[in-house]
Amino acid sequence: MKVCAVIPAYNEEKTIGKVVEGVRKYVDRVLVVDDGSNDNTAEVAKQHGAHVLKHIINIGVGAAQRTGYSAALLEGYDYIVQIDADGQHKPEYIPLLLETAVKSNADIVIGSRFLNESHKSFSFTRRAGISFFSKTVSIFGRVDITDVTSGFRVYSSEALKKLERIPDKNWAVEQTLEAAVKKLKIIEVSVEMETRKTGESQFNIKTFIMYPLRALESIIRIGIYRRG
Repeated sequence: MKVCAVIPAYNEEKTIGKVVEGVRKYVDRVLVVDDGSNDNTAEVAKQHGAHVLKHIINIGVGAAQRTGYSAALLEGYDYIVQIDADGQHKPEYIPLLLETAVKSNADIVIGSRFLNESHKSFSFTRRAGISFFSKTVSIFGRVDITDVTSGFRVYSSEALKKLERIPDKNWAVEQTLEAAVKKLKIIEVSVEMETRKTGESQFNIKTFIMYPLRALESIIRIGIYRRG
């Protein structure tokens, strides 16, 4: 079983080194996709043993993930671990996600902070938003999801081949809903997460206001074009 970790990163020079070091213990290859950072994210990642692909400009975390997925699939990996560069996700949970994927023959395994108490350390706005979008996907996708925006995931390569191109930003709802509609097997496992210590989260009050419209757009698009 060959495993590649994909880490989308934007201006994460303060955390990327530690993340790469932690992830390397559990996978065959660490691939950092630097999404147009204007700091030393790429250089630090390389110093700590990651292979780095770099976008010239900042496009969005979804775009960075697409680049990472494509590279991992081209190189023939069986499973792709997706983990954030900001240190919120603990690499020591990677074996649990991988073991769950293999033993359960799951297409996607999502690390959920809502299956434990760690979600309580996040702001009310963020918790409310995540809960709303998770329920939306659960209802329309006929699946039980508690943490749809979690970026800590394991995919089988075959699952990624069945999914369409994710958007540049706000990718999680669309990707998860599409996977559910296409009857891919999605499992969540309990993963404790920490709040971000440095940098700026992509989820803020503006995102909270706009996300319902984008989620509705995704639901309509998937409902009309992506069934099958």
